Amino acid sequence: MRVVVAAVGRLKAGPERELAERYRDRAAKVGRALGIRGIEIVEVRESRAREAERRIIEESIALATIIADGAVTVALDGGGENLGSDALAARLRGWRDGARHTLCFAIGGADGIGETLRGRADLVVAFGAATWPHQLVRIMLMEQIYRALTILSGHPYHRE
Repeated sequence: MRVVVAAVGRLKAGPERELAERYRDRAAKVGRALGIRGIEIVEVRESRAREAERRIIEESIALATIIADGAVTVALDGGGENLGSDALAARLRGWRDGARHTLCFAIGGADGIGETLRGRADLVVAFGAATWPHQLVRIMLMEQIYRALTILSGHPYHRE
């Protein structure tokens, strides 16, 4: 299975980008033994539209073009399900064992994700009730992917 994180916006060089990359590298190393072929981050440009609704639509279209046909799609949205790390690991195991070839996480921009993209997602996830900057959401997602893979591999990183 290939994992793609499609995100609106670009992380600039610095500690945030380094931390996201560190978790991506860790997840890729653990994932190889679990049948994860790679973890890729694809960044799309933020819309310059004046109206928030137009920005959401343009950014969601850009994200949708990255999602491969037949891919499992997980949208990150504040109104989504609060999923624990063990539950995410179980879902990931199910998708992998179900011979799904690609898993794509979609992170919208500062204004959120469009209803069309949200509606086509296999799962919509939130990181709690707090509002998070989308750059931090990317780091938290990369850590959760790493954590889920360590759970599946039996690595002691995750503690209950």
